[in-house]
Amino acid sequence: MYHHLKTCLTIASLPLAALCGTAHASEGGSSLYLLGSGGPGTAVMPPLEGVYFDDSVYIYNGSAGADKQFVVGGNVVAGLDATIVGDFLTTLAVPSTNFLGGTLAIGAIVPVGAPMLDVNAVITGPLGNQRSINVHDSALVVGDPVGTVMLGWKAGKLNIQASTLVNVPIGHYREDQLANLAFHRWAVDGSLALSWHDDASGWDISGKGGVTFNGKNDYTDYNSGNEFHLEGAVEKALSKKFSMGVQGYWLKQISDDTGAGARLGAFRGEIAGVGATAALNVVMGRSPATFRLRAFKEFDATNRLEGEAFFLSLSLPLYMKMPKQ
Repeated sequence: MYHHLKTCLTIASLPLAALCGTAHASEGGSSLYLLGSGGPGTAVMPPLEGVYFDDSVYIYNGSAGADKQFVVGGNVVAGLDATIVGDFLTTLAVPSTNFLGGTLAIGAIVPVGAPMLDVNAVITGPLGNQRSINVHDSALVVGDPVGTVMLGWKAGKLNIQASTLVNVPIGHYREDQLANLAFHRWAVDGSLALSWHDDASGWDISGKGGVTFNGKNDYTDYNSGNEFHLEGAVEKALSKKFSMGVQGYWLKQISDDTGAGARLGAFRGEIAGVGATAALNVVMGRSPATFRLRAFKEFDATNRLEGEAFFLSLSLPLYMKMPKQ
């Protein structure tokens, strides 16, 4: 039982979602689904009823040339460079492992971070006036909390998971400012994931796809377009403690940005990224835990920043309902 639990925690990915704070297409560059947060074992559910925890540190650095414009916080800016350091705290409760024949999980994600933005020029401010050049803005803020519900099934080596994310716009939103983590809009993401995991060989092949439906920021009158995202990963366990593999993602905006605040028009975005991932399994106290590292390089950006992303995650159970002997 312990070995099985340890294996499941190793490959399971608790849901992550957050605003990256950079300018990527949809307003402020804020995608509810955090690219790269899927990966190996993304469809594998926790094996026992209980409460599980994930703490993920996320670092992103991206930029765009002075000839590219974005709308950030109601401002039209050019020559954007952004660095984001965020911490995403996820708590996941598993009330049943036999709900509609599968495992049900309900959770919440709280993002806290420090977005740091530099622009060559603020071309148009929120009130339509031309402003200054070489502007820097940074802040330590709490983003919008995100609720999640997941339902997963297992058939032999195949794991299937349906999940949803709901962004609740009650975080710290800095009106008219460049550096933000909060979306200040409702957003819902629906995803379907598959993981083929073979304990005997150590191989895991996973994929995840979904659509994010974005709402309207009433303050800026910006209605962000909807987005399609796709991820894939292949990983090999080299021992009971260590595994490594490759991972990639692709996002494409599938409907236009609209509203008076969408000053650059439809502004549909697209981005791809590829990278590597590795996991280390340890025992903390009497509980199994997993550290996972992910690193990505982005390319082929359209109406988005292009850069590098890094994740360092710790996943462990807080409470598990052990089966009766």
